[in-house]
Amino acid sequence: MKVYETRDLRNVALIGHGGSGKTSLAEAMLYDAGMTTRLGRVEEGNTVMDFEEEEKERRGSITSGIGFLEWAKCKINLIDTPGDANFVADGRNCLYAVDSVLLVADAEDGIRVQAEKMARAAEELGLTRVAYISKLDRERGAFETAMKALTDLFGNKAVPVFLPIGTKDAFHGVVDLLRGKAFLFDGEGKGTFQETEIPAEMTEQVAEARERLVEAASESDDELIEKYLENGELSPEELEVGLKKAIAQGSLIPVLCGSAPKNVGIRPMLDFLAAYLPAPHGERKGTNPDTGEEISRKFDDTEPFSALVFKTIVDEIGRFSVFRVISGAAIPDTTVLNPERRTDERLGQLFHLLGKERRKIEKASAGDIVAVARLKETITGDTLCDKKSPIRYPRIPVPPAIISFAVRPRSKADQDKISASLRKLMEEDTALRYERDEQTGEFLLSGMGQGHIEIVAKRLERKFKVGIELAAPKVAYLETIKGTADKRYRHKKQTGGAGQFGECAIKIEPNRGAGFEFVNNIVGGVIPGQYIPSVEKGVRDQMKKGVLAGYPVVDVKVTLYDGKSHPVDSKDIAFQLAGRKAMKEALLAAKPTLLEPIMEMEVVVPEEFMG
Repeated sequence: MKVYETRDLRNVALIGHGGSGKTSLAEAMLYDAGMTTRLGRVEEGNTVMDFEEEEKERRGSITSGIGFLEWAKCKINLIDTPGDANFVADGRNCLYAVDSVLLVADAEDGIRVQAEKMARAAEELGLTRVAYISKLDRERGAFETAMKALTDLFGNKAVPVFLPIGTKDAFHGVVDLLRGKAFLFDGEGKGTFQETEIPAEMTEQVAEARERLVEAASESDDELIEKYLENGELSPEELEVGLKKAIAQGSLIPVLCGSAPKNVGIRPMLDFLAAYLPAPHGERKGTNPDTGEEISRKFDDTEPFSALVFKTIVDEIGRFSVFRVISGAAIPDTTVLNPERRTDERLGQLFHLLGKERRKIEKASAGDIVAVARLKETITGDTLCDKKSPIRYPRIPVPPAIISFAVRPRSKADQDKISASLRKLMEEDTALRYERDEQTGEFLLSGMGQGHIEIVAKRLERKFKVGIELAAPKVAYLETIKGTADKRYRHKKQTGGAGQFGECAIKIEPNRGAGFEFVNNIVGGVIPGQYIPSVEKGVRDQMKKGVLAGYPVVDVKVTLYDGKSHPVDSKDIAFQLAGRKAMKEALLAAKPTLLEPIMEMEVVVPEEFMG
């Protein structure tokens, strides 16, 4: 395959709420670029980007689909991220591999919660943002609805570059405000169009929209704004410079529009993305793994090699690590360092991904996105780098799990395979957890929502032939105290040989919200210093099993204030036992009580729905 230089790369993540049309848009882009021979449709289950059986079944993405296309001599790497809250963690990982996001705004329902969250995440990472209004051919589809939602989200930064021609079933083209032309499509899904003059009935609307666009572009540069104020217009070259600068600064978020199922407006949109989205540029900061010193690498082939692994794919062929080259170039059959694991990794054959299809390449330039098979220890979030010039990039944050289910095997055979199979799924899914609850003894499967866990169970059965049952976990109660108590205990054991002696006096009191606290108030050496930790260990041992129902004890302050020792018979075990027994008696006397788990929840409601 052709080797693309860094300046010719465009890395774009499609973001938006579930059902907004991201996958359909990606399919139309691939089709118009000649990467596929038919226009994939979500409802028919034949898309390139959603190839997992569960995605076909539910008609929605559960993992990020990766593809690429060539347009106007540029390679556009596309990442189609999930919009369902159950699977959005995978999409967030992918934001670390791109320079730009294309936010898909629904012309029927506007911007919904996951779209807002991903847009904010993109802004925090400094990514270039472009918006695309989908579903203009639908019965309830309205350009104005989506524009209002975009303005509510971005303010006056959201500025149309395309305007729709026609509405609902009659939507059949777009006006490109930059070129001052209309593009009328055949409506048969082939993406063919005629370039014409702007319809007369849209002249006034187009003039107003173009004026707003030119004004927004001019504000990116002092010289341009002076020219605009003097002349009331910018030349095409000046407009291009101003627009690129404003988009890069984030002061302008261009709004495009179209219909992916009807293949209307996709080709002009690809023209815009190739021309106005940034190539990989600047530098990425990291640390020297040997010294901890902050260092950086530029997106440049002449720099030492480095890359960030942002995704792992495990299928019937094997395990693939997907990474973005940050600096230098990735070349097959080379040895690199994983500084996180302190181990060498061999880069074998490299691939560009097109859904589940893999196309061999001989080199990947800085900024490109590629996959490699069979890395020994590398996982998502790891850095790969030149052994002679090591660097470690910050790890991709892992979201906390928000729901857990107890896992029970359907059979003994399933039980033997559960752990190994789930480990493979966890390599792909960084939001998934599988661990034993120390308190209840149950094995818990935790993730981002009930839908997430249910899909994991289906994938276990399909990919690994492992059947599991999901159940509500046992309630993990805790114990604490509501009162105070003062207890003394003497442990004395004499059997004719070496004896055991230890005595301690403790006071316990509630310590709600502050956890366990042990205070040593021994004076005068009544308990030798080496035995103070022994008393504390005995106290802690007793707290593992409360006096009401055997649940762990929390939020207690224990003060050790007196005791006695024996010059011969005192030893570590004696004071441990004394501490444990004193703590047990104190707990019984201090009004022990059960604690039930509670969850804190923050609800965010748009202002228009308040009241």
